[in-house]
Amino acid sequence: MSLTPSNMLPLGTKAPDFKLPDVVSGDTLSLNELKGEKGTVIMFICNHCPYVKHVNEEIVRVANDYHVLGFSFIAISSNDVKNYPQDAPDKMLENARENDYPFPYLYDESQDVARAYKAACTPDFYVFNAELVLEYRGQLDDSRPKNGIPLSGRSLREALDAIFNNREVYKDQKPSMGCNIKWRRY
Repeated sequence: MSLTPSNMLPLGTKAPDFKLPDVVSGDTLSLNELKGEKGTVIMFICNHCPYVKHVNEEIVRVANDYHVLGFSFIAISSNDVKNYPQDAPDKMLENARENDYPFPYLYDESQDVARAYKAACTPDFYVFNAELVLEYRGQLDDSRPKNGIPLSGRSLREALDAIFNNREVYKDQKPSMGCNIKWRRY
């Protein structure tokens, strides 16, 4: 495990389009089908990363709290499953069920979507407004495994609240920290 920060895609970036298989429903879903009326949260996560395991409960809570306000949540796993079989689609389905994910969990086998978003770590969070323009990228909150800070989802919640209330999202955003995305070696 290599502790890696977000790349911090420039604010104002238009969300790169995608069409990926959802391991939960079995359907192939596009960004346009999944986007929310108020905004869209895209999360790069995986099954085995201790940083993702640490935040799973809070991302489910945030998704449940904000879905009713018109935000959609999309989880994507882009890890190389040849070298990290615990992140394979069948294990993703198990993980989604165990954690009661209220959002699709998409598999980015080609890793093209992670590259398009310049995703670097798991978890990595991106919040797009109703027009799919990037307003926030970075951490869920200041909690990390073993740092003693309770999970709150504060950073992500503040961004969602600002968008919901038509206020400017605070621009001083902290990168997420987690395991690096497991890129395939060619």
